[in-house]
Amino acid sequence: MADLVQEFNDYRAKMNEKLLADDNKVIKRIFNLDTNAYAAGALDVKTKELLGLVASTVLRCDDCIKYHLETAYKEGVTKTEMMEAMSIATLVGGTIVIPHLRRAYEFWEEVEKQ
Repeated sequence: MADLVQEFNDYRAKMNEKLLADDNKVIKRIFNLDTNAYAAGALDVKTKELLGLVASTVLRCDDCIKYHLETAYKEGVTKTEMMEAMSIATLVGGTIVIPHLRRAYEFWEEVEKQ
């Protein structure tokens, strides 16, 4: 289980490199827009990562949840803050997001170990 975070990051990096090497202008612009959207602005990066985490949970995207969990952790989000954000996501998303909440909690525990 200790490799959960590293496996996710390795796969994401490998596939992003392949996708971007394909030289599709639309894909490159979407990636760029995503990067710029999470940069500090009127909202700080920590807040934006929590927003991304909530949206990703409601949309039930486990890869997105993992990405935002790790980035949020690196931005100083505490477990308590993460769980409060996830409680909002579960409220908005309904009980169908509970499996994603479980996996998010498990992934957070692995991020904390690193």
